[in-house]
Amino acid sequence: MLRRLRETGPALLVPLAWTFATLAHLEVASTHTVRVGMLVMDVLLVAFTVLSWQDMQEGVLLAWKVVLVVGTALNLLGTVALFTDPVSTTLAAVTVVGWMLVPAGGYVYTGLHVDRKPQVYLAGAGLSLLGAILYIVPALVGGLDTALSGFALVGIGQTGGILAAVVSY
Repeated sequence: MLRRLRETGPALLVPLAWTFATLAHLEVASTHTVRVGMLVMDVLLVAFTVLSWQDMQEGVLLAWKVVLVVGTALNLLGTVALFTDPVSTTLAAVTVVGWMLVPAGGYVYTGLHVDRKPQVYLAGAGLSLLGAILYIVPALVGGLDTALSGFALVGIGQTGGILAAVVSY
């Protein structure tokens, strides 16, 4: 059962994480709720990484092991930021952008190395990159807040990629 949960759980957790990030950005969720959510994500990421470590030794799975390790570090950074200085958004933004771009790299690698549905993975990478741009640009130049569009594109792209992986493998 635990193996099946590890194989299919990310298909639920990826869209849930981007929904949660969107709600946090909209400040619909309280700081306390976001802190608890980040701690839950930290535990899930560490548990998933540890339990899957031996299965992810080569090829595409090794690339995703790297994504998990870097992503876990990013998430822990975001968690520390929320507990030490919840008003500062710089570390939170680094965490968000990291979670947009690091999986995009994993999707590019996957799309270039699999026979089944490579276009879904490459589209997921493209949507993640575009979403990151829409998230970052307003912060750099001011003006129209397109972060929500960025979250939506990343959520769609990364969800599509993880669903393709769950269905295909």
